[in-house]
Amino acid sequence: MEQMLRLKKNIEFKKVYDKGNSMANRQLVLFMMKNGEDFNRVGFSVSKKVGNSVVRNRVKRLMKESFRSVGPAAAKGYDLVFIARVNIKEASYSDVEKAMVHLLRKSKLLK
Repeated sequence: MEQMLRLKKNIEFKKVYDKGNSMANRQLVLFMMKNGEDFNRVGFSVSKKVGNSVVRNRVKRLMKESFRSVGPAAAKGYDLVFIARVNIKEASYSDVEKAMVHLLRKSKLLK
């Protein structure tokens, strides 16, 4: 299986926040920006407002796994940052995946 290309450095996240477009639903916020490559890079962010470290890590795992199943169908050439909202801590895997699909469709990155 191909490794997911990740945004990890704070400066990479800031660039997407400053220059990218955003959209949101109840559980997630998506920032996206063209990266001029033929692949997507993705980053995940979970604020301390969401919960303690156990909750935040669980949410991050849910987001990563959701993107792993949805991501290959997305249009290529973008830097994507998914930010968890407080409502996500009660969400199941299928809820997170639906929220991610909704945002990718809304941004016209997913058919």
